[in-house]
Amino acid sequence: MKIETAIKNGRANLSEYESKLFLSSYGIPVTKEILIKDHGRIVSAAREIGYPLVLKGCGHDILHKTEKDLVKMDIRNDDEAKAAFHAITSNMEGTEKNILVQEMIQGRRELVAGMTRDPQFGPCVMFGIGGIFTEIFEDVCFRVAPLTREDAFALMQGIRGNKILGAVRGMPAVDMEALAEILIAVGQIGIEHDRVKEIDLNPIKVPKGSPVAVDALIVLDNTKS
Repeated sequence: MKIETAIKNGRANLSEYESKLFLSSYGIPVTKEILIKDHGRIVSAAREIGYPLVLKGCGHDILHKTEKDLVKMDIRNDDEAKAAFHAITSNMEGTEKNILVQEMIQGRRELVAGMTRDPQFGPCVMFGIGGIFTEIFEDVCFRVAPLTREDAFALMQGIRGNKILGAVRGMPAVDMEALAEILIAVGQIGIEHDRVKEIDLNPIKVPKGSPVAVDALIVLDNTKS
């Protein structure tokens, strides 16, 4: 869904699926996934993505999927996929019961990137330690958009835990160039779309050193005329 269409419809944000489609148009790597609406599609979609996979409830009004038990991980066969579909849809409220069938990305490192629109400085790009540790460590840095390559690298090195980006505990170093491109693209979205209020890529996982946005949310500003 286009940003303008969502705002016209009174939407406060895009769904995870819509957010990722938009982000991927800027070259940001996201998970391979299929959005389905009925039980009859679950097996074919799961086989197309490939096991193991993740199932998520998906809708523009769903912001806290884990807390509402709308995420099932490490699904490894058709029977588990069918059971997960029924479990998630039974926990979903309202009439929009879309399910996101998503590849399961391996990787112990979890990073976060995003954009927030500051009243004084405008769009600012954020980077830091992600996943469940985002609020625990509060290890993030900000830079005003647009970002140059040098800005992006400085942003990555600015967090206290920047050693996590290197080769550590048998994990290869993060592809810093690819990660820099993500940060630059996030900032560019903020520059080009003033109705995008916030962007949240959390977590970004790093399988074999290559960053991939596993979850994403775009928050809209629908207060402007």
